[in-house]
Amino acid sequence: MKPLVTALAGLLVLAQGAWADLSVQAHYLQVETPRPPVLSNLDPVPDDLGRAGAALALIDNRTTGRFLGQQHDLTVVTVPQDGDPLAAARDALAASALLLVDAPAATLLAIADLPEAKGALLFNVGAEDTALRGPDCRANLFHTIPSLAMRADALMQFFVKRRWTKLALIEGTHPADLAFANALVRSATKFGLKIGAPKKWVFDADMRRNAAQEVPLFTQDLGEYDALLVADETGDFGRYIAYNTWIPRPVAGSEGLTPVAWSPVVEQWGAAQLQSRFQDSAGRPMQSRDYAAWAALRAIGEAVTRTGSNDPATLRAFLLSPDFELAGFKGSALTFRTWNGQLRQPIPLVQPRAMVAQAPLEGFLHQRGELDTLGLDLPEAACPAFAP
Repeated sequence: MKPLVTALAGLLVLAQGAWADLSVQAHYLQVETPRPPVLSNLDPVPDDLGRAGAALALIDNRTTGRFLGQQHDLTVVTVPQDGDPLAAARDALAASALLLVDAPAATLLAIADLPEAKGALLFNVGAEDTALRGPDCRANLFHTIPSLAMRADALMQFFVKRRWTKLALIEGTHPADLAFANALVRSATKFGLKIGAPKKWVFDADMRRNAAQEVPLFTQDLGEYDALLVADETGDFGRYIAYNTWIPRPVAGSEGLTPVAWSPVVEQWGAAQLQSRFQDSAGRPMQSRDYAAWAALRAIGEAVTRTGSNDPATLRAFLLSPDFELAGFKGSALTFRTWNGQLRQPIPLVQPRAMVAQAPLEGFLHQRGELDTLGLDLPEAACPAFAP
């Protein structure tokens, strides 16, 4: 037994010697964007949204790296609304080829197309636009935040299981609202469900006082439906819809039953432990963008651990290989799609105080795996930058 212990210790020393002094430098680039005014301030957006998730992942990476002689570091750069995100990205890429980006889609693509980004490895942790995983994809850009299509598909699977086949839709007027509404309509068609003509929310009155009078009249002509979809990604009016509709039906989408990347009510599969560590670290509950940033930096850490390299090309190849898996506290190993760089992941369907279900739901099958029933599949992706 003693010779075996000695041999194992020797192997560990050799491994540490081989990987010693490996420095892994990553940057987190957050581009501040104006937030539209909303009726209620009950849900303020944390100043460290996203960054707090990356900070927790850095702790995890350093814990593992300490045993392998690897040093993980993260530099956070915040670009103000009147700042120059491309200049900030160039500076970050000059220091590191590993970049987490929280920015609108147009800015994200401009960063990915920089000459300095060629050969770098970028992670989208904030933009949910489905086109980024399709015609607007980039070979150097991975996505750890779920797309709008993934979120919408998760919700439609739930409706199919419940046999709620007739749906109504109220959509806001902000671009994010319209994008989610479009994703819901496309997904409903994909799963054979029917959405009536959407109604636009055009009220400028104070719903905190008038919801009980205005919402019943507004929803009176929606007809008969099994569930009411609300596309209000800015958090403006959706909170006033439930229990005020003309006919009593479930509310889902941006309010009510909500498809998310993460929520404080996710407690299974060891998630409570992640929730607790995040609460201790950030002083608040983890949100979807925090989870996306955590997953991105943890994916880097896992790839570095398994390859013993900090080379972006080596890490990219490993992330897209069958050998990569990320334990994401969602009950399934998370992997990247080889056709568009999207992180496969279950989508919790939650209400404010509990998780109702998690997609993919039982019965939705796929030749590669059930997680690929959510979002753009290979034939839909139209992503020339990724070679499957």
